[in-house]
Amino acid sequence: MKKVFIMYNQDKLLAQELYRKSVEYFESKGIEIVDKVGKADFGVVIGGDGTLLRAFKSFIFKKNLHVIAINAGSLGFVTEIKKENMLAEYENFLNGEYKYEKRHILEVEVDGKIYYALNEVVLSKAGITSRVLRVNFKTNGEYMCTYKGDGVIVATPTGSTAYSMSAGGPILKSDMKAIVVTPIAPHNLNTRPIVIGGDERIEMRIEDEKRVGQVIIDGQTNKRITSEENIRVEYSKYTLILVIPRDRNYYSVLREKLKWGDNLC
Repeated sequence: MKKVFIMYNQDKLLAQELYRKSVEYFESKGIEIVDKVGKADFGVVIGGDGTLLRAFKSFIFKKNLHVIAINAGSLGFVTEIKKENMLAEYENFLNGEYKYEKRHILEVEVDGKIYYALNEVVLSKAGITSRVLRVNFKTNGEYMCTYKGDGVIVATPTGSTAYSMSAGGPILKSDMKAIVVTPIAPHNLNTRPIVIGGDERIEMRIEDEKRVGQVIIDGQTNKRITSEENIRVEYSKYTLILVIPRDRNYYSVLREKLKWGDNLC
């Protein structure tokens, strides 16, 4: 491990400080800071979960590239390594004493263009309107149902603790190979979230002619869409390899970060 590529949130003072400390540490170990992922032996992301959502696409195309994600944000559910443990985790990694987890990525095709999602892809109503959106939903070429409501969320296990969870979807353990489909404000009592296999190919389109919707990918990319366009979603061949704390327990992270299992009062 002789070269590292670092991305950080340049708008946050804490991230700037941690970046400087990281550079000092790696240089003291004789590790070169490079300006391109292709030159790197491993990667570092410093910021919050949003920073990682913006940065992950820079890392997934290089095979077997491990990424150390340092939390300089508020929640830090995916950027799990705490700032006070940063240098110790660097040391563990360089000594080969670390754990990692492969996070599955969604490949999303909209109007012939390919996008990648670490959390989710959302097909929803465009703008503020009370009109129901009808979404035709297929898996592996077979019709599954028509969702009627404000839209549909298609999420990875990583994304199951984000927007999908807020909309009533289940939590999937982060290393599972599955997809959760969660309706947004469904207009009947019988429509519920469903977990499908990670090898299934999803197709979605708006049924209503002359209706305009929007496709939102990881909260970063927003594209207007009509009933004439199909959206294809399936697991990508690429994965994000995240270095995780050696003592990390997924359920303790749920309890700490999301207050899972806590009393309401």
